[in-house]
Amino acid sequence: MTITIYHNPACGTSRNTLAIIRQSGEEPEVIEYLKTPPSRERLVELIEAMGTTPRGLLREKGTPYQELGLGDPKWSDGEILDFMLAHPILINRPIVVTPLGVVLARPSEAVLDVLPNPDIGPFTKEDGEVVIDASGKRVV
Repeated sequence: MTITIYHNPACGTSRNTLAIIRQSGEEPEVIEYLKTPPSRERLVELIEAMGTTPRGLLREKGTPYQELGLGDPKWSDGEILDFMLAHPILINRPIVVTPLGVVLARPSEAVLDVLPNPDIGPFTKEDGEVVIDASGKRVV
């Protein structure tokens, strides 16, 4: 089974998501999307598979979102895609692809919904937040 994560190692949510995948017993294909951005065609496929829009996948924090005026509704989906391809940091992450679906893993535990083995045992995020307790129950 192939699992792919579009990953940014500088992002805590992305690191936590990767750790959850690995704890499930899978070793994903890790694509550092800032170094190897998806093609336009692949980005469109991911957006459609997640049931969102290009604007819905835009990341604001720590990006040129404000400077580029991307909050303005004048930009078409195609133009938003152009901005994402020119500035991959605008693509929100992590995106995880599994045979069970595609998800923007924000929060990181959203990845559990598309993992073939979501029963990963206890899991605590880097910041100390408990996601799955010692009895295997997901903490909400």
